[in-house]
Amino acid sequence: MIEQRLFPVAQEQTTSDDYWTPAWLFEKMGLQFDLDVCAPPGGVPWVPAARHYTQEDDGLVAPWAGRVWMNPPFSKPAPWIARFREHRNGVCIFPHSAGKWVSGLWNVADGWIVVPPPVAFVKEGVRGGIPMPVSMAAFGDECVEALRRIASVRALIDPPHRCHKMDNQLS
Repeated sequence: MIEQRLFPVAQEQTTSDDYWTPAWLFEKMGLQFDLDVCAPPGGVPWVPAARHYTQEDDGLVAPWAGRVWMNPPFSKPAPWIARFREHRNGVCIFPHSAGKWVSGLWNVADGWIVVPPPVAFVKEGVRGGIPMPVSMAAFGDECVEALRRIASVRALIDPPHRCHKMDNQLS
């Protein structure tokens, strides 16, 4: 049986979801990824991932292996977050909201930070803010440590009395 593809054609132009994570976040994390599951055609040059899936590859249904980086389409992040929860190895950035998919991730992620707006994402080579809070979640000890290099982390592995609130001092 052929699986129904989410995206039946290759992406030929940018969309309102094409905002790339700024390079400084990767520099601070200092982490290499095996796979970027939501990359634009050609990938993003500063994302430290050995491989990437584009819309044509359909990272939502393609196999994931190793440590993943995920900046999902902000217009519909829920199915991507569900897939990230299943995989449980990597780091993702996403719009913070009151959706059930956010609380579902909050309850199981090994680490979590909220990055205060505006985060200067990149669209077609130009930096621009996204007018909403964004969060980052991680699975795996190395990934949680990478988030700690950005801000204080709320981690499930910490006893409740030692949970950290985010340090608002970001560069």
